[in-house]
Amino acid sequence: MRRSLVRLSLVAVIAGLAGAVPFAQADRPADQQETITRQQADEIIQELKQIRMLLQRVTTPQPAQAPQGPAPSAEVKLPSVSGYMLGSPIAPVTMVEFTDLECPFCRQFHMTAFEQIKKNFIDTGKLRYISLDFPLNIHPYAMQAAEAAQCAGEQGKFWEMRHIIFVNNPHLTPDSFETFAKDLKLNLERFDACVLAGKYAEQITKDQEEGAEAGVSGTPTFIIGRTTATGLDGVRLVGAMPYPFFEAAIQKALAGK
Repeated sequence: MRRSLVRLSLVAVIAGLAGAVPFAQADRPADQQETITRQQADEIIQELKQIRMLLQRVTTPQPAQAPQGPAPSAEVKLPSVSGYMLGSPIAPVTMVEFTDLECPFCRQFHMTAFEQIKKNFIDTGKLRYISLDFPLNIHPYAMQAAEAAQCAGEQGKFWEMRHIIFVNNPHLTPDSFETFAKDLKLNLERFDACVLAGKYAEQITKDQEEGAEAGVSGTPTFIIGRTTATGLDGVRLVGAMPYPFFEAAIQKALAGK
């Protein structure tokens, strides 16, 4: 539509230029008309050349750019899989997330694709979902957030603490986790003692080491594959991608491919 309008506009310009010559000569003396006519003819020729070049530019189709997709997935193996889990322990497919609770991209995944994955695969018994910690040094409260979630887990509120941290992760402060514990009605004495003791620091470091061995270098990173007795054989997906990318990987694993 835009190109058609451009063509019409240019045709109108050409018509205007062609019709300008006789009107320009109407009030000129006879001895000047030939000279003026040649000058105008030269100008019109130049204008027409420029118009032709413009028409070629606006009407020549441009090559379409290929859509940008995620980086190719890599096949990996986790020798052991343990941690807080959602879904059936005997689900045929396992999805492991290496996450940083202060990471904005982890938050994005949690608030978007995760909800659809939970509804379509976790809640239907097709997928077990395991969360492992991978706090990054660039986030000042990531380690504290991971420890807070683990300590909340002692009181049966791991997933609830994980969720409330994600929702609020753009505004974390040193006092945030105490506030979240109060909101979740945790035993504050137990919670504070667990956090202050760094009770889960070693476990979190172990998660980081296992992630690094599986090629994890940023968050969120996911391993999706068939559940086996010797660990997890799957593919590694990186980033807060739209839901269809995760759906395709899970469906492929369900099909045994």
